Amino acid sequence: MTKVITYGTYDLFHEGHYRLLQRAKQLGDYLIVGVTTEDYDRTRGKLNVIDSLMTRIENVKKTGFADEIIIEEASGQKFRDIQRYQIDIFTVGSDWTGQFDYLKDYCKVVYLERTKNISSTMLRAKNKRIQRIGIIGNGRIAERFIPEAKHVSGVSTQGVYNPHFESALRFAEKWEINAYEKAEDFYKAVDAVYIASPHGTHYEYIKAALEHGKHVLCEKPMVLEKEQAEELFSYAKGNELVLMEGIKTAYCPGFTNLLGIACSGRIGAIRNIEACFTKLEHPKSRGLTDFQYGGSLTELGSYVMLPIIKVFGRGYDQILFHSINGDNGLDYFTKISFKYPNGIATATCGLGVKSEGRLLIAGTEGYIVAEAPWWKTSYFEVHYEDPGRVEKFSDRFLGEGLRYEISDFLSTINGSSKNKFKLTRGESTAIAEIIEKFLEENRGHENMGA
Repeated sequence: MTKVITYGTYDLFHEGHYRLLQRAKQLGDYLIVGVTTEDYDRTRGKLNVIDSLMTRIENVKKTGFADEIIIEEASGQKFRDIQRYQIDIFTVGSDWTGQFDYLKDYCKVVYLERTKNISSTMLRAKNKRIQRIGIIGNGRIAERFIPEAKHVSGVSTQGVYNPHFESALRFAEKWEINAYEKAEDFYKAVDAVYIASPHGTHYEYIKAALEHGKHVLCEKPMVLEKEQAEELFSYAKGNELVLMEGIKTAYCPGFTNLLGIACSGRIGAIRNIEACFTKLEHPKSRGLTDFQYGGSLTELGSYVMLPIIKVFGRGYDQILFHSINGDNGLDYFTKISFKYPNGIATATCGLGVKSEGRLLIAGTEGYIVAEAPWWKTSYFEVHYEDPGRVEKFSDRFLGEGLRYEISDFLSTINGSSKNKFKLTRGESTAIAEIIEKFLEENRGHENMGA
């Protein structure tokens, strides 16, 4: 008798789960299915699990494919289960390809092709609790999105659209999703859209997606003009659609905790904020060659402006830009100085100059410091006048961090308002306005359009 084992969360059970279990059963004579506990899911970075463990076990049982169901509750259990049950074949979906090759010394490992399409019929039956997300653009950010999305329960990556179809096709084949040659076919197949295209295309893509009735999560900077942000947010609100800007720092647990402590009064009245984020890009990179939409501020400015806008707000009295530009006129190092009624702030970003990247929030009774990479906030300290008094805080930052914004995007679509404070419409609009001012001053852009 050939024994097969597979594992999964099986939350919001859908046809993709059904088909995977069906194919797993066909691999042998006896199928053991491991269902993960909520606690284990949390430790491995799975977010938004909705169904209880008993509900998920019952859904697996109803398929009739499982000869035996066990509970997975700890790291390392797969190896022990293979030995305990004398397993011949271990199998999981192909989105985990390569990650369980270490088990090949103990049994055969089979990666089963994932289901590319999730049925709209099943979605209706589930009250659309599973959101089919389509990706526009397939550059480096999109490459990070798909592996992060699989850690968020209730999301299925349906496919990708790029006007350069051959590029989209290569991306789709790599990640085993659909590629769409026509935008209309793309919009018909998805419930929500993640936009990861070049900055200058965001406005038109957001507008088109909203007009097709789709929720939108757009990479930063969402748009490059205040008026565009106001228009799009107004349209989304008027049509009961979710529009969110994907500045991942805003959604990560550590940063939320840092802001809470900063604004709690623990360090007194806040008077100064300094935020710096620099990295060295290849001279041929888009960020250093796209004269209209490239440069350090459009590439990294959203990150360094975020804590300033979150803490001090939008009511600054004065803003000044100082940049070092390359021969092509693009800024490869920019410093923004803010003057508020009761505070000052500096936001520094660079693609061609490397500096010590940290976040400092200074108050009348102490200060908070988070060293680089503070934009992936996992650790920060609170210091006081007494140098021996230091409070240390840490939070998990899992993977690339995109799973946090995807999770909040999904929660907002499903009617939860608890995440709206993390990055408000007004804050995104304020960032767009500052970028617009910078482009007008630094490059003479006026009425740039989309």
